[in-house]
Amino acid sequence: MASKYDGLARIIIQNVGGKDNIKGITHCITRLRFVLKDESKANTEILKQTDGVVSVIQAGGQYQVVIGNHVDHVYDAVLSVGHLEDKALGLVDEDGNALEEESGNGQKKSVLNSFIDIVSGILSPTLGVLGAAGIVKGLLAMFDYFHILPSTSGTYQVLYAFGDGFFYFLPIILGYTTAKKFKMNEFIGMAIGIGLVYPNMVALKGAEVIGTIFANSPFEMSYTTRFLGIPLFFPASGYTASVVPIILTVWVASKIYKWARNVVPEVIQLFIVPIIVVGISLPLCYILIGPLSGILCGILQFIFNLIYNLPLVGGALAGAFVAAIWQVLVMFGLHWGLLPLMFINMSTLGYDFILPPNTVCAWSQVAALAAILTVTKDLKLREVTIPALISAIFGVTEPAIYGVTLPKKKPFVISCIFSAIGGAIIGGFHVKKFTNGGLGLFNLPNFIDPTGVEGIRNLLIVLVAIAVTMVLTFIAVRLTFKDTEKTTA
Repeated sequence: MASKYDGLARIIIQNVGGKDNIKGITHCITRLRFVLKDESKANTEILKQTDGVVSVIQAGGQYQVVIGNHVDHVYDAVLSVGHLEDKALGLVDEDGNALEEESGNGQKKSVLNSFIDIVSGILSPTLGVLGAAGIVKGLLAMFDYFHILPSTSGTYQVLYAFGDGFFYFLPIILGYTTAKKFKMNEFIGMAIGIGLVYPNMVALKGAEVIGTIFANSPFEMSYTTRFLGIPLFFPASGYTASVVPIILTVWVASKIYKWARNVVPEVIQLFIVPIIVVGISLPLCYILIGPLSGILCGILQFIFNLIYNLPLVGGALAGAFVAAIWQVLVMFGLHWGLLPLMFINMSTLGYDFILPPNTVCAWSQVAALAAILTVTKDLKLREVTIPALISAIFGVTEPAIYGVTLPKKKPFVISCIFSAIGGAIIGGFHVKKFTNGGLGLFNLPNFIDPTGVEGIRNLLIVLVAIAVTMVLTFIAVRLTFKDTEKTTA
């Protein structure tokens, strides 16, 4: 069926160098993310001037076409018009061969670029439902706290089954997307995830402990059973809602998968290959990969705890740094590199303390846009600023950054500076975020402690930080913005 975005899709395909120049494609909240064979063949300036395209960014080994909130519709149109379904998530080239780990200029990808490409490819397909589940959990925590909907009610339980269930069974979902990213049968990836969250295995974590390693340390792990005489380890937080173990395990499984397909006769590959892959990789996760990922996560947590707990200024400095650079990272799509830290904390601690300072950044953009609207008489600028402001309220800041504040330079710099002040407040008070999902306005309920221990303390601090950031940003932009291009009706 024809889409109203088909015309835009054809223009995009033509100006990224044509279908033959596309190695892979995926999308996040606002951007089409291409992996191109040769980025020099792309007509970047033409794309930037195309109606429906906000901007074009070349970063992280990807050619990123910024569309806006309707990017999923444009993505579907690009796949349909260009017959690119086989290249979704950057899986295979036009001959069905696995893509090489190269940048769009034919050079070997850097470790950072490869890491960001992998993380974005695995997590971006989940963002819509992940955000929805987070919003539901946050709202339910708020409703329970204010006695609007008690947690004992059937209505609460049904809604919570979705909100919490998505995070609980996240390894299954990531098993699918990770397998797709690493060119492996997706259902084998899901089977590995199922093996990590299967109720009987989850119950084993609470059984009588047979032995412990790294006792009395941040890396303590116990085992309650064995596989062929080898201990199966369970991190303190278990494997439900975890991220790193399933990604590493499926990556290892993808290597086993390719080997098995080469050695197993085709006539029995259909069922023998899954037995081999899951039969090796799942026990390997419990025996080795899971514990190693637990140690890695523990090291990262230890480092950030050390920084945040520096006497007097540690939390404030760390919070200021995160908030100051966040919009720059978003601008280049590099913020994906920090998201795993949040997921690690969520799965092991039940909350995140590293990324909450970035909450003020969207509101700083809102304040900057509001200040510009009080000054400018440029009708074209107002037409761009008003929808960008609405989008920023709901946490999507790319239209604001690319369309208004970055081209005007000073508003963008000011928003980064005063975001740092708001971030320092959040970091200084060691604010915790208890679930992930929703952006902007819908992000706020995530700071309510669902256990009731801290209540709305974290939310109140975040609201103060947002208010301080917005007031200072608004005043600074209002005083410095020069409306040089005035247009009358």
